[in-house]
Amino acid sequence: MAWRRTRSTPAPSRRLSRHGRHGREDRSPVVRPPLPPLDTRIDRFDLAVGTAAEFLRSAWPELRDVSFEIADMPAASDDDGIPRWTVLRDSHRIIVYRLPVERLSRLHRTDDLHRRMMIESCVFRAAAEYLDRDPWDLGPERFRFF
Repeated sequence: MAWRRTRSTPAPSRRLSRHGRHGREDRSPVVRPPLPPLDTRIDRFDLAVGTAAEFLRSAWPELRDVSFEIADMPAASDDDGIPRWTVLRDSHRIIVYRLPVERLSRLHRTDDLHRRMMIESCVFRAAAEYLDRDPWDLGPERFRFF
């Protein structure tokens, strides 16, 4: 008997079946790769400035009309150093600069608590400059346990 070939092309390859949940095909697995964090550095910075500003507004009536704002970088200047904040008494504004505070401040321990304390200390020092007071006078009970 003679063998006959019908075609020389191979049969179409089947896609590998992927079994997902409960043995069903073409379903995604239950466990995905780790998701990105829900909050970013910018969100955490905004939260730290906002909570410190709300505390100061509640404790000092002189700060209730002051606008605490966040900017990325200060305008270029010929002064020595890069400012972490700017106090504008005439327009009742305090501007905290995110990038200099985050990148130029030195922490002895890099964790979320110390970063937040550093951001809050900048807000307190900026408010103290606005009020012409010592930063420790603004919230003595807040730092009672440190």
